[in-house]
Amino acid sequence: MRIAYITAGAAGMFCGSCMHDNTLVTALRARGHDALLIPLYTPIRTDEPNVSQKRVFFGGINVYLQQKLSWFRHTPRLFDRFLDWPRLLSWVSRFALSTRADELADLAISVLKGEHGHQRKEVVKLAEWLSNEEKPDIVVLSNVLIAGVVPEIKRRITVPILGTLQGDDLFLEGLPEPSRTEAVELVKDHCRHFDGFIATSAYYADFMSGYLAIPRERLHVVHPGLNLSGHGEARPERDRPFTIGYFARICPEKGLHILVDAFILLRQMPDAPPSRLRVSGWMGGNNKKYFDKLRKQLESAGLADSFEHVESPDHASKVRFLHGIDVLSVPTTYREPKGIYILEALANGVPVVQPRHGSFPELVEATGGGLLVEPNDAHDLARGLRHALENVAHRREMGHKGKQSVHLHFNMDRMAEKTEAVFRHYVPEKPP
Repeated sequence: MRIAYITAGAAGMFCGSCMHDNTLVTALRARGHDALLIPLYTPIRTDEPNVSQKRVFFGGINVYLQQKLSWFRHTPRLFDRFLDWPRLLSWVSRFALSTRADELADLAISVLKGEHGHQRKEVVKLAEWLSNEEKPDIVVLSNVLIAGVVPEIKRRITVPILGTLQGDDLFLEGLPEPSRTEAVELVKDHCRHFDGFIATSAYYADFMSGYLAIPRERLHVVHPGLNLSGHGEARPERDRPFTIGYFARICPEKGLHILVDAFILLRQMPDAPPSRLRVSGWMGGNNKKYFDKLRKQLESAGLADSFEHVESPDHASKVRFLHGIDVLSVPTTYREPKGIYILEALANGVPVVQPRHGSFPELVEATGGGLLVEPNDAHDLARGLRHALENVAHRREMGHKGKQSVHLHFNMDRMAEKTEAVFRHYVPEKPP
């Protein structure tokens, strides 16, 4: 099967969606499919071998300039290709996170308008390339925020188009009004042109069915799967205090401040055994003040010596980080649709303590690898962490069950197998 998988680069961030898409396309190729991972806006960043093509469509520089200056909407394609040079996009993307919310909203709406927006030239280039050169059997969009391209693609090629739902509402809900309402309505309208959708959890399929008015039967659930290379080696026994780990993007929505509050509460509990907190993950410049405030909070509580920050590591360093903790907690303030960091911890025998919302309950139930606590409640999180600290046998049992389940059911080949089954629903198998 010839698969065109279109993913949105995340301006140099380690992005869960990009990493999911990269792993999936890698696994589809291993199963014999001609799968191409096509980045939009910027090159993707992943801590595993990057299988995306070098050419970037909807290059971030072109998209921004076409939004701001009308004459860039008519520049020759050779000039556009220069601005789409991957190294240039990677360099410029470091400044993207400082873009104002109102400018981002205007740009998002223009892109959602597709051939009727300021980026019409980019829509046509992608649709022409797919129809004239790539000629796929199926097209998959990594999110519906780029759905403005779908009507033009549909006009040029008669192949199924699927959308992956893995966090679209989080961006939409962050837009200021009245842009948010307009953007949601545009997405709803475009969803009529998709043949089907794949959601990364049953929770998210149910939620997005209502949020975007998509009939539930058009949504298929395929949980994320990991490239298990490097994961699962025996964790070395170490003589150290109980260690709580956080491994995710460092930002308010991932809830690091809740974990810091819970850690301070845990250390203040009577007769609480010794414990420490280790934190790692990608951190953008716009979140350094947030992180510095948390560090000072820990210092004020007298816990500076019990806290360690590890710079965002590569794949091997990430596994070593997970081997150095006893439990993982990423207490998100939002309802997480994927939870890849949960699977990564479990793949290494590390149990989790997570809020009872989003995809976490179904992942914990499916794996037996953790405890659930009340969302946005540092006191309940502290109680859950203390249970994991004091009940060593239960902690090890959760880690063992979680590791077995992830290696058996949440690996990249299983994810690709289930995704392939969805594709076959829309693309009949060709005779030999």
